[in-house]
Amino acid sequence: MTPEEQNKFLSKHYSEAVRYMNNAKETLKKAGKQDNNRFYKDEKYVKSACGIAHLGVLIALDAWLELKEAPDPGKKKRKSIGYYTDNIAKIDNKILSTLKAEYDILHLNGYYDGVCLIKAIENGFDLAYEIIDKIKPENPVDAPETRGDMVKRAWDRLTVSLAVLFRL
Repeated sequence: MTPEEQNKFLSKHYSEAVRYMNNAKETLKKAGKQDNNRFYKDEKYVKSACGIAHLGVLIALDAWLELKEAPDPGKKKRKSIGYYTDNIAKIDNKILSTLKAEYDILHLNGYYDGVCLIKAIENGFDLAYEIIDKIKPENPVDAPETRGDMVKRAWDRLTVSLAVLFRL
């Protein structure tokens, strides 16, 4: 991949991951705060925000692993947290530690368990941004959205909504 192609590739994935994080922050605002700003009021919005933020991290990690030429699990297999940790462990232990902490805070505690402690969720968001910043391009360019990207984004929104609705 030429440097220009790599820059365009990173710009596209970085902007998508940041878009997810912005959506997660907007969703988290809907949760409201209580108990002298120690806890979020509405668990539903916290769970949704944590799930969306974690998806943003996965977008960044997919791009990062592709650049590092990590093996793909195959078309018929889903990428599990094991896939990410196994491949990242071979490349960068600092990112691995950050991913494990982000996964525990946002995905397990926030999304599944509905932990509403504001400081914990903020720490999870900070870790998510730390991972996403790993793919920040040096010279960002506008990557025009293709029709396929538009369809994929709509499909992602639908699946996230269904997952939140049915707690999948």
